[in-house]
Amino acid sequence: MKLLTGNDLPTGDVIWWTGSGWSRHVTDAADVGSEGEALGKLEEAARRVNGPYVIEATLTPDGPRPAHIKDRVRALGPTVRMDLTLAPEASPQVVL
Repeated sequence: MKLLTGNDLPTGDVIWWTGSGWSRHVTDAADVGSEGEALGKLEEAARRVNGPYVIEATLTPDGPRPAHIKDRVRALGPTVRMDLTLAPEASPQVVL
């Protein structure tokens, strides 16, 4: 699966395309398939996202899991401290 990610313009937060808008949670991300780059350009032109790009991911029982370690760290939020993460169901057991 392919996910579209970028940064929120006002805050700089990492955001993920949900199929109908943007979320700060990778668990809400939707597969963009081959349309990801075109969608990213449209969203950037509409000034809803900064620096959008498409990444590879796999679908797991817990939701999408970015394939690359860099994107898995980005998905956790501005920190890897589990007590401060943006993950909606943060737990001490995180598999990177």
